[in-house]
Amino acid sequence: MALIGRLFVILFGFLAACFVAGMIVVVALLYPEFSDLGIEPPDPDTLNIVLGFGFIFVSGFALVPAMILVLITEAFYIRGILAYAIGGAICGAACYLGLIPFDPATMHFEGIVRRHLEIMTGAGVMAGFTYWLIAGRNAGAWRDPPRGPLPPDLPAQT
Repeated sequence: MALIGRLFVILFGFLAACFVAGMIVVVALLYPEFSDLGIEPPDPDTLNIVLGFGFIFVSGFALVPAMILVLITEAFYIRGILAYAIGGAICGAACYLGLIPFDPATMHFEGIVRRHLEIMTGAGVMAGFTYWLIAGRNAGAWRDPPRGPLPPDLPAQT
């Protein structure tokens, strides 16, 4: 029964982490447009739609790497914040590099934009931190026996 509750916590933590990462990606990519003094702020409805697409984009591409990370942390009781931040950075970088064409003849990626890689890696770090806040602090806790009152002592045999 504890495993079913834990799965819901993991799902909620993953969705919250994807939302945070999507917000970071969208705001970081739109920031050069915001910094120009001649441009007015965007319409809030348009910004909501863009944030929604950012959430969908991040959650779709990060699902497999993030679930591998969740399985590893749950299996080995890894609860450290640094592990989730590093795992999130790896997931963010993997999501970005998954979109870039790879040339197997020269063994390198073609057309990496360093700023975009940094944005995705930073979004991954913040997503890992968000997941840790919600679900990672108690990784593997569903295996512990429930803590309850101890049974009464048996009467002595006389």
